[in-house]
Amino acid sequence: MSYLCAPPINEKTLLRFADGLSGCSLGELSSIISKIIPDTLKSNKGFAGHLLEKILGANVGSKVQQDFSDIGVELKTIPINKKGIVLESTFICSVPLIKNVALIWTNSYFYKKIRRILWIPIQGDNSVLLSDRLIGKPFLWTPDSMQENLIRSDWEEFMDLIILGKVEEITGNYGEVLYILKRSKNYSYLTRAIGKDGSVIYTKPRCFYFRKKFTYSILKKNFKYF
Repeated sequence: MSYLCAPPINEKTLLRFADGLSGCSLGELSSIISKIIPDTLKSNKGFAGHLLEKILGANVGSKVQQDFSDIGVELKTIPINKKGIVLESTFICSVPLIKNVALIWTNSYFYKKIRRILWIPIQGDNSVLLSDRLIGKPFLWTPDSMQENLIRSDWEEFMDLIILGKVEEITGNYGEVLYILKRSKNYSYLTRAIGKDGSVIYTKPRCFYFRKKFTYSILKKNFKYF
């Protein structure tokens, strides 16, 4: 097993090193960089992703570009059970609630985040200790035309609603492959958005997620049992 801890020079290098982590446990990976592994993920939802980012040389801590910005690749971990069923929706990025009137799909931060993704499946069964959970076989993915059309349609519908001041009307039932949720650990934290009359209002931050059924449709073509 080897690891990078420095930005990869190309996709081939990134995939080769990520593939070398297949079959390793989170406990083994944590020991590589002397990172303490938590008992549970209840208050550490991003632990596995941050661990892999560090080991593979991602732009750790950067929220304004892809994880591997030099080669245009985003890293997404995906917890699955032993049958390959996706256990959680996948966080993509925050939703732009203001200064978005002239925003178009191909220039959006969202599009940059999803146009090339390194997916890394991780064992997610609660019956398995966090330190013993295994890393699955990674794969690189670019949305095909049908997938991109579905994603874009949802994204554009959401952005239209937000621009029209209807952000508070959006629920988890909106969207076929995407959905939007409020996301903030600080319940008192509010951010600016557009109200119905065009004025500025204050509301909870929102984030885009891929639905589980969509990520499963991606994963089932590439999944390898642990």
